[in-house]
Amino acid sequence: MNTPSLSLAERIIKGRWIGKSLLALLLVGTLIYIASKAIQSPQLFFQQLINGLQLGFVYALIALGYTMVYGIVKLINFAHGDVFMVGAFVSYFAVSRLKLHVWLAALFPQAPTALVLVVGTLTVMILSMVVCAVMAVTIERIAYKPLRNAPRISALITAIGVSFFLEYFGALPFVFTANYISYERPFEVVTWYIKDGIHLLVAGAKAPEGAITFSNILIIIVVVSLLLMAGLQFIVQRTKLGKAMRAVSYDKPTARLMGIKVDTIISSTFAIGAALAGAAGILYAVAYPQVSFIMGILPGLKAFVAAVLGGIGSIPGALVGALILGQVETMSSGYISTPMRDAIVFSVLILVLLVRPTGIFGEPEREKA
Repeated sequence: MNTPSLSLAERIIKGRWIGKSLLALLLVGTLIYIASKAIQSPQLFFQQLINGLQLGFVYALIALGYTMVYGIVKLINFAHGDVFMVGAFVSYFAVSRLKLHVWLAALFPQAPTALVLVVGTLTVMILSMVVCAVMAVTIERIAYKPLRNAPRISALITAIGVSFFLEYFGALPFVFTANYISYERPFEVVTWYIKDGIHLLVAGAKAPEGAITFSNILIIIVVVSLLLMAGLQFIVQRTKLGKAMRAVSYDKPTARLMGIKVDTIISSTFAIGAALAGAAGILYAVAYPQVSFIMGILPGLKAFVAAVLGGIGSIPGALVGALILGQVETMSSGYISTPMRDAIVFSVLILVLLVRPTGIFGEPEREKA
């Protein structure tokens, strides 16, 4: 029996030609516009490029938590952004109240200042990561585990409820308070500028006109993020835990029959993702020194966008999606409109999904035999 041939309009829609054409036109137009502006002001272009790199690596750490949890239990954990918020607040209290960033100097007054700051900052970061990991495991056991066999919508609604609970519990006066709080950095900011070479910028001085500036905060964010991602990649690819994670992700019942403790693996996945979010929380607070109980909403949503953009469930995709998103956000702020940058970020997601619903590195779910 012959099937009726499709009309031109139907073929266009089925082939997603409209979406691809719109995306291509938008990309070409945007690139031409940014290129023309970059020629007029190379300094602004490269400055925004650096700013986008800094923001993108922070988003990447958060996005990895989304993509890991989704890869294992197919859950969009919308409470993940609030775990990031808790990590920032833990570091705030550790630095401002407990002075943990200088504990080595208290024990060894003769210790070099650089060593004191490095050890102290690492201590604060590890504390934030541990607290976030413990909290995520607790949330998983109480809120998500009982719904593991329930429809996905039930777990999704629960995740949204957990998110609201963490935010408004944090707003209580005896917890984090509802105020915006200035964040005390655990180290001094050192800034350099690039113009006829790289030069140290004296504290309080203004960079020469046309110079590109960057600070030790950028270096710390990039280095720490790359180290954590390399550690995650090692765990996933080279350890028994990572092999078990991949097995559970592919087929839970079969993994259970093979002796893998599925519940333990799921809890471990939540813990690792939350630890990365805790590290992102302190890095974000150091870069943008202000904390509040709602600070996790937008970064959390944007990191989710980054995970979907790269292909949710794909670890390399989360990194690539986050770096793209960081550049889109900063370039939008620099060349289009700061108030519109969030709308542009989410618009990019919509356009990409029109062309490739699984994201850049994502693959359609395979049916198990």
